[in-house]
Amino acid sequence: MQIKTLLQTIRAPFLVLTPVCIFLGFSTAYVVHPSIDLATLSIIFIGAIAAHISVNTLNEYDDFKSGLDLITRKTPFSGGSGALPDNPEMAKSVLVLGLVSLAVTITIGVSLVIEYGMEIMPIGLVGVVLITAYTKWINRSPFLCLIAPGLGFGMLMVVGANVVLTGGHSNQAWMIALVPFFLVNNLLLLNQYPDIEADSTIGRNTYPITYGIKNSNIMYTIFMLTAYSLIIYFIFSEAIPSLSVIALIPILFSMFSLLGAIKFGARIGLHPQYLAANVAAALLTPLLLGIAIVCG
Repeated sequence: MQIKTLLQTIRAPFLVLTPVCIFLGFSTAYVVHPSIDLATLSIIFIGAIAAHISVNTLNEYDDFKSGLDLITRKTPFSGGSGALPDNPEMAKSVLVLGLVSLAVTITIGVSLVIEYGMEIMPIGLVGVVLITAYTKWINRSPFLCLIAPGLGFGMLMVVGANVVLTGGHSNQAWMIALVPFFLVNNLLLLNQYPDIEADSTIGRNTYPITYGIKNSNIMYTIFMLTAYSLIIYFIFSEAIPSLSVIALIPILFSMFSLLGAIKFGARIGLHPQYLAANVAAALLTPLLLGIAIVCG
């Protein structure tokens, strides 16, 4: 039972986003530096997974301690795992898991700085701030809350992997990282809709709480169109291979999710197919883009 509770708070199905973003970073490095060191890539992956586990478990712990877990309506994509309300005696263990995972991330980050130079340090420091501040502080600012997910997964993971694997910053990596930046922001934005009422009771100020569903749908649309327009622009400017057109296919999932958001608003959690489509867009787009870059 204890292991099951810990695994639930890790939110294992959501961890898939991490290898996808690391793969996209790898792809931008591979085209300029084909002799990638697999051991280094593995270390990057472990550090990134540890960071994702840390933010998930610390968020679960904080939501339980604040009482939010007791009032949210659970869906497959929002409202938390529900593991701690069912097993409150595991709260300290979840906290320890979150802190240990954070320590692993920091240790790996320091070792990468020592091995490959200071270029990676600013990215690592911002990542640690996002992990430790997300639940208690970032969620109280609508704009920081809006862009924090894309910054962490889209920008830091993609660019960070590229910097370590190539030894320096790449304009191409920064540009390509904008695609998951906007889509991962949309991933979390839509998942906040079902939690609007519950989140507001504990002082959170997410974008949907502060600006409402209609404006949130507009922001979702802007982010979606920007992400896929960037892919088109990169193709025509020959920054990425023409095969990258396959990364436009998941826009169909994003459009489907937007229709659900417009139709159901805060009740979208009762229709999880729209949230699932949003997840599919956030995962498949960078995955297909990475494959196209490597193969092209």
